[in-house]
Amino acid sequence: MTRQVFVICPLNESHCNISLKLGQKIMPKKKPDENVEEAKWRQWVDNHLVHVLSPNIYRNATEALESFDYITSNGNFSYTEKISVKYAGAAAMYFVSKKLKKKYNITDERAALYEAAETWVDALNGREFLGGSKPNLADLAVFGVLRPIRYLRAGKDMVEHTRIGDWFTRMESVVGESSGIKP
Repeated sequence: MTRQVFVICPLNESHCNISLKLGQKIMPKKKPDENVEEAKWRQWVDNHLVHVLSPNIYRNATEALESFDYITSNGNFSYTEKISVKYAGAAAMYFVSKKLKKKYNITDERAALYEAAETWVDALNGREFLGGSKPNLADLAVFGVLRPIRYLRAGKDMVEHTRIGDWFTRMESVVGESSGIKP
């Protein structure tokens, strides 16, 4: 028998949190320790990992242009829009990334990215996925953040200079190919 808990939270966030906690009690799928570990790493994605990406993918003019080339080649833009978006966007994001680098006290962009990748691999503690034999929501959160940069210079460097490549390959095989990513 499958139980479903529907949660609708239009305005009251605290009500939503209570409903989600109730849903977890009614349908516990994981041990409490697994939920704590998963939540910890999902929070790490939001509070740390995402902040090292922009300084890496917009690190210099070449990488900023590479990022926007990907965006414009996969979007539905006219030729003029592609040129405008690519160059104006790359220039703007280059400067934004410098502000983010300062805001998050990142002195070396690549070192921060490599450290984040190694931190994640250490968290796996020899397991195929944080979820064990199959990915959990933390695995999916990390993968979801890193997948868009995988074939950019920053992502290639990350896989080449850290131990994250094996996990990334396993995630790609479980999740499947993205319709938007072209190596």
